[in-house]
Amino acid sequence: MSKIKNFFKDHGEIWKFIKFSFTGISTSVLEVALYALLLYGVFSSFKTEPVRDSAFLSLLGIEYKSYLYSYFISTTIGYIAAFIMNRKLTFHSNVNVLTSGIMYAAMVLFTIMFNTWFGSYLGTVVTNKGWDNFWVDIGLKILVMLLPTLWTYPLSRFVVFRKKKPVEEAKKEG
Repeated sequence: MSKIKNFFKDHGEIWKFIKFSFTGISTSVLEVALYALLLYGVFSSFKTEPVRDSAFLSLLGIEYKSYLYSYFISTTIGYIAAFIMNRKLTFHSNVNVLTSGIMYAAMVLFTIMFNTWFGSYLGTVVTNKGWDNFWVDIGLKILVMLLPTLWTYPLSRFVVFRKKKPVEEAKKEG
């Protein structure tokens, strides 16, 4: 057991990524469950109802309200939960909560827009091809959720949830 503790002590970045991944998995379970509830429950009557009068959404390839609403709401709630868990448990950030909240909001706004567009686009494709069913929709949701890890970990770790240097350390460098 002490070898494992020493390994993570010597390789702190790996431990942070593991905690980030655990947080991601935890909030992803919440997000997928909420997505399924919204898509197959709350917004099921909109499953093939088109988004009308939106040239912008049409340009993006988004045609159905159920996917648009379900992706937007579930992704937003998932990222709010991830902010709280990553700030407190993963990175132990001591940067001003408002500052990190604003930076996180900017990152997440981009991510939510990406997830909403890409997920809704894929939902439109599978619906138009007749491939939509529960497992395909959930599989696509998981795929869409995994892609942002490419930018969310580095931004979270080095920008949003960085730690302020202790006063003594800052004085030595200055």
